[in-house]
Amino acid sequence: MSPSYEAPAQPSPLSRRGLLAAAGAAGLVTAAGPAAAASPASPSSRRRSAALVVHNGRVFTGTSAHPTRHEAVAVGRDGRILAVGPDAAVKRHVGRDTDVVDAAGGTVMSGIHDGHAHPMDAASRSLRPSLAGAEQTVEELQKTLTGFLKDSAEQEPDGWLVVEDWNPVGLLPHGTAPHHTMLDALPTRRPIALRGGDGHNLWANQRALDIAKITASTPDPVGGRIVKGADGRPTGVLKDDAQPLVARHIPEPDETQLADAAAKTLAEAAASGITTFMEAVVGRAELKLYQRLAASDRLLQRIVPALRVETGMTKDPAAALAYAKKLRAEFDDVRGLRFGTIKVFLDGVIEYPAQTAALLEPYLDKDGRPTDHRGLYVSAADYGRLSAAFNAEGWQMHAHAIGDRAVRTSLDGYAYALRKTGRRDLRNTTAHLQLVDPADLPRFAALGVVACMQLQWAARTTWTMDALLPYIGARRHRWQYPARSLRDRRVALAGGSDWPVDPLQVWNQIRTAIDREGMEGEGDLYRAQEGLSRTSSLLMHTAGTARQLRSDHLTGTVERGKAADLVVLDRDVTRCPVADISSSEVRMTLVGGTVVHDAQSSAGRAAAARVTRAAAGPRPTAYASVHGRHASCGCG
Repeated sequence: MSPSYEAPAQPSPLSRRGLLAAAGAAGLVTAAGPAAAASPASPSSRRRSAALVVHNGRVFTGTSAHPTRHEAVAVGRDGRILAVGPDAAVKRHVGRDTDVVDAAGGTVMSGIHDGHAHPMDAASRSLRPSLAGAEQTVEELQKTLTGFLKDSAEQEPDGWLVVEDWNPVGLLPHGTAPHHTMLDALPTRRPIALRGGDGHNLWANQRALDIAKITASTPDPVGGRIVKGADGRPTGVLKDDAQPLVARHIPEPDETQLADAAAKTLAEAAASGITTFMEAVVGRAELKLYQRLAASDRLLQRIVPALRVETGMTKDPAAALAYAKKLRAEFDDVRGLRFGTIKVFLDGVIEYPAQTAALLEPYLDKDGRPTDHRGLYVSAADYGRLSAAFNAEGWQMHAHAIGDRAVRTSLDGYAYALRKTGRRDLRNTTAHLQLVDPADLPRFAALGVVACMQLQWAARTTWTMDALLPYIGARRHRWQYPARSLRDRRVALAGGSDWPVDPLQVWNQIRTAIDREGMEGEGDLYRAQEGLSRTSSLLMHTAGTARQLRSDHLTGTVERGKAADLVVLDRDVTRCPVADISSSEVRMTLVGGTVVHDAQSSAGRAAAARVTRAAAGPRPTAYASVHGRHASCGCG
């Protein structure tokens, strides 16, 4: 299977000087920058001239081939990088109709490659009301939900009220257990579903349970749990793979509204400097949405869809392979998509009280005593057979693994696949790696496995301290997100955001990988042992993730012949204080030589403002508000 893919369908690369706003709801911009003096060019010199030259910058090439400082980049008319070098040398490519951009000392670098995110889920969630992870008494929650009901009164009596970002442990006083009767007391007959911010819990009222035909005799599905009270009846809370019992009855959003919301989310990503995504959970619905975006020229980034293989299908590799091939055949002609990646959930999340991540040693109770709880969704044997089947036909595996047992399971599976197929070139990936047993660190490089980490979480916060330390103990706690330990063992590192689990804060993510504190940390999380260098963090989120996504032949570095997937920043992130990286602003983003974000355009300003508002939104800080992760992973 070829790892190459075409850029999204967009206007042709920059072709004339000046500031030009492109047509379309996505607000594409086809040129930017002041005019540059140039003498009239002959037809032959015009062919050699650049479409765009960015100068007076600090170019971070991401390669070792350019040890000296470079200040400028020229983009050819084919959307590829024509030249990189000092200002004087690159300016020779300026012609009469070349657009010239002054970087004003800011960094010019590869666009950010997000190796694990859920942009289409971000779009879907944006269409629904949100509780924002708030802690509330039952009365306060009922008041909030009553307001949501009034805002959508036209949907009485049968329209679903679906609310995002419910905090599963946020009912006050602490320890109050959610029950469908609390929702049944609301002034409505409508079915109601509150989606947990942790992605592992859903709370439904009795009407919704009735629609789903969930009763005391309904068995727990594989990988899920229907919470039942002392009387044996459902409480309304569904965990993990029990959530679809209700969720499948919720109507899909209007396709036009959803496509418009998706276009906005991709514009926000462009405003953040992202030029490539791996959409980390993909089925037919997500692919149809991408197809719709591509058809309307609103697909701004390159997309690697990771097709999810459900837990139950992991035991039948032949059926899983047939399913993936069918989806690829149906959507392979969508420009901007590159198929070849399979996603499997090996476990859930590690924080209390969910504790669905898989551990080698059991969780501790609140008093530090061992329990009998370890957790795991897929066995190493099943994952190995599944990986071997896909690897044999050129597909790459991408495993969600939070706990050290799940990480080892992924490595054991990849080891089996390597023995069976002999293929080391596929860059099988383990994602998240919140907890890794040190004995497994050398195995990544030995097996050629990529470690895709979301290091915005690697800070001292409620999630990593109060909700975790008492339940795993200090010895294991030390091995959270062991980025430097992996890098020192020559493991290929890649980065991702897991957006919209957290707000999209690309540059704070890059900063946190360095200082292990970030904007929201209450101190660093093992910075001395696991903090990365500035260069390593930048490489991890560009060339490293391009390697994970098997697009490093095309993108990820700034060098002649590569696609012009570039960002221009408002500061030099290679030299500014590390803390200042968080507040970096993207002046311009290009994909294949086309400007997909210009901070000076009205569309660019609007997208950047949305990113800023989301990042500044309410954040849970108390112990009971520990869940905000993997809300869109599809774990449930």
